[in-house]
Amino acid sequence: MKLVVQVKLLPTPVQAAALEATLHACNEAASWVSEVAFEKDVKNNFALRRLTYDQAKARWGLGAQAAQRCPGRFPGGGSPSGRCRAG
Repeated sequence: MKLVVQVKLLPTPVQAAALEATLHACNEAASWVSEVAFEKDVKNNFALRRLTYDQAKARWGLGAQAAQRCPGRFPGGGSPSGRCRAG
């Protein structure tokens, strides 16, 4: 049996600001990863992660999961569908 639950975030103003800052950092990092992939002609997701993971974490202060997900945020970056999702 599959159960689907819909939730709505109700962050405090401080939490909302932190979420927005994180979202902007992830989007900037994903744009940078896309540039690196284009410049170095890297099409393999794992190779791209190997090239960009450490720098994305350090430069934007991202956590491990956010830094790992950046290569999949743009077409050709390892996303199976090749589509970006609004973040």
